[in-house]
Amino acid sequence: MVASEAPGGPAAVGTGPVDIIALGEPMVEFNQTGEGGGRLYLQGFGGDTSNFAIAAARQGARVAYASALGDDPYGVLLRRLWDEEGVCHASVATNPQAFTAIYFVTHDVEGHQFSFFRSGSAASRMRPADLPLARIRAAQVLHLSGISLAISDSAADTCFAAIDEARAAGVRVSFDTNLRLKLWPVQRARAVMGEAMALCDICLPSYEDIVAITGLTEPDALVDHCLRRGAKTVALKLGERGALVANAHERHAIAPAPCTPVDATGAGDTFGGAFVARLIAGDGLADAGRYAAAAAALSTQGYGAVAPIPRAEAVRAVLQADPS
Repeated sequence: MVASEAPGGPAAVGTGPVDIIALGEPMVEFNQTGEGGGRLYLQGFGGDTSNFAIAAARQGARVAYASALGDDPYGVLLRRLWDEEGVCHASVATNPQAFTAIYFVTHDVEGHQFSFFRSGSAASRMRPADLPLARIRAAQVLHLSGISLAISDSAADTCFAAIDEARAAGVRVSFDTNLRLKLWPVQRARAVMGEAMALCDICLPSYEDIVAITGLTEPDALVDHCLRRGAKTVALKLGERGALVANAHERHAIAPAPCTPVDATGAGDTFGGAFVARLIAGDGLADAGRYAAAAAALSTQGYGAVAPIPRAEAVRAVLQADPS
């Protein structure tokens, strides 16, 4: 694979030091709208770690992304997106022998459903030799997810090599469980995610994910499990119930921010990106949790994973209106 420049400009928005470098699989999204009897789809963007990166960038963090794209129109669209969002993509390679993954989102009475077309994608072919080691060493936080680990064995090897590099350099590791059982059986997910959890500094599990992995159901017990495994900070995302954030010294229940949700796609990624961005900015645990909950709530009020992610001024307005 080779690094590739975006048409008409450099392969990155800035190539200096960054606060966060995210590693994983970006995707182009087609999200069903309520128009045309369900036959109209809004083209957007997704991929959990790319969503996370954009959410963090919209809160003011300096962010880079590491991955691979196909040499195709979808890859061009993603590079254009990152340029617009100020996310550096100098460490995103182009693989002419592979393709950029896409997915469809449909909506019914049970919520949103996903259909992925990603097997054999460029990102799934990442190898440890492809890692931007100097960029990882220079960041404050490396972020990855359960999907980053699950898309292929070589991608999992790449993620653990990145974690080893980050830890050796004193870079914090952020890990979001994002369990997708279509990608791997729960037994393997439990083992591999457990290893990642033991090596991370910031763990961002979703309630359903960690329940499936552990069999536990009480939020406090789930947080305790993550801390015992080795995570230093845990932000358990509880959806409409808010969040529970904790470390070895403090624990806070975060109330959900008021919102009128239409599509929860990417809300957990928005929470994670906002939470880590605010920790880097110097917020305490509770303040970072409240900020992230407000950002996630705002992100549910529009269709798609990326378009509704709020910017900092919108999140601050919500917090000022309800300072509790």
